[in-house]
Amino acid sequence: MVFGRNKDVDEPAVPVVPWADAWEFAITDEERPITEQRRHVVLGARAVRVPHGRAALKVNAPCAFFAPQSPQDSTEALRLYEDAEGRNLLCAVDDPVDANGARDYTVRDGQGHVVGTVRRMPPLKHALKPTWRFRQPGRPEIVSSAEWAKGGVTEMVQKGAGKLLLGAVQAVADMGAEGGDQAARSRVVEWRADGETVMTSDAHRRFLIRAAWLDRRVAFAYAMLRA
Repeated sequence: MVFGRNKDVDEPAVPVVPWADAWEFAITDEERPITEQRRHVVLGARAVRVPHGRAALKVNAPCAFFAPQSPQDSTEALRLYEDAEGRNLLCAVDDPVDANGARDYTVRDGQGHVVGTVRRMPPLKHALKPTWRFRQPGRPEIVSSAEWAKGGVTEMVQKGAGKLLLGAVQAVADMGAEGGDQAARSRVVEWRADGETVMTSDAHRRFLIRAAWLDRRVAFAYAMLRA
């Protein structure tokens, strides 16, 4: 018997999955997480990635790419492409525009058409951090539980309501982005539009889409702004 053999061999190539079909995603460079078959994490290009496959062959497959070798402080940091070569623009985030104390970030598709807006709200009373909202044409405004949950997510968890949120986000947390057990300590946020749950997020790292109508590019834009 040979010990210490590297089992990370003869695996199929990691596919590129359609961005519009993303239900769970994270911005990460972790391509092949540790499984029963893999002893070490295998990294790839930093991209928007979704869980793909099962068990020992599970991978984090890319569905949207950043421009190759683009510095984080450049305008390319807020652009996503459909291909790894950065030829086909998927979406881009405009520079912020002040709006009565808030900041609006317009999200455009590859042809320059507006697909939504991410709004950074000033901190609520007695709060230290700003809150965020999403706007999508033809849909009600999407607001986070940081605003609509009385007492915040901590109180929801203590009362048991937060268990549903924690369970919903667990599949995304299993992607392993941002490190091992960090998800258990993260702040779970639920996003709603007119009472409908639209998205659940593990802070601003991992995301679970709950409403089919949510344009993934708007969610990607928020993730880029918080990355």
